[in-house]
Amino acid sequence: MVKEKPADLSESRERTASGKELVLYNDDVNTFDFVIESLIEVCGIEPVQAEQITLIVHYKGKCGVLSGTMNELLPKYTEMINRKLTVAIE
Repeated sequence: MVKEKPADLSESRERTASGKELVLYNDDVNTFDFVIESLIEVCGIEPVQAEQITLIVHYKGKCGVLSGTMNELLPKYTEMINRKLTVAIE
């Protein structure tokens, strides 16, 4: 058996630090079904994962939805805002 060299942690941290995350926040306006549908349509998330994200947002107040560059996340952010969802790119 050949052991693989462990990943360089500093390199991993740099990639994470330079990336952004689309974060969905809880609100008292939108229904579970609407949020799930939006996650599927806008972000391309699988239905089961969209349900899990919605529950996390409900109970914890927020949840990271997607990671990427600002250019990758901005169109999704804009569409989520247009749908009156509370999101941020962090």
